[in-house]
Amino acid sequence: MKVLVVVDMQNDFIDGALGTKEARGIVPKVEEKIKGFDGKVFFTRDTHEDNYLDTQEGKNLPVVHCVKGTKGWELHPQIERLRESLPVDKPAFGSVELSHAIKEYFMEEMALCGEALESITVIGLCTDICVISNAMILKAVFPEVPVVVDAACCAGVTPKSHKNALEAMKICQIKVENEG
Repeated sequence: MKVLVVVDMQNDFIDGALGTKEARGIVPKVEEKIKGFDGKVFFTRDTHEDNYLDTQEGKNLPVVHCVKGTKGWELHPQIERLRESLPVDKPAFGSVELSHAIKEYFMEEMALCGEALESITVIGLCTDICVISNAMILKAVFPEVPVVVDAACCAGVTPKSHKNALEAMKICQIKVENEG
């Protein structure tokens, strides 16, 4: 069994408050990756409350984004239409809940079908914040499962920070594909 994790492909990160041309550029690639993926797909949503500016993250990044219930919080329409299960809402960069959801699904599939967890591929936004955070958590929870990041389906806050995050993940034995 293979798992694909689609991290924070939300309007605010694509064409909203924190959007970038690089983020807009990966939307068709992410859409194709999801459509062609043979396995279980999990989605995450960066999720903040109205008091975002009073939180530690809000004090360090004072740009209100992904407030629950707003258009910016929603998954991009091209991605939303491909979603088959509820996203994991995460109030922080990385999500322990995501790893629990994958483990629970995997245990059920293992019991039903005897399938082993072959790999976990991570894609989405932003490479240098939430993608790297979730990839590292998944590598810690599943140390013997290959964790892969498809660089062509990721974008960072800047191209330089995207590249730096990819290099950091490689050092931590996360396989990076499609870098060129």
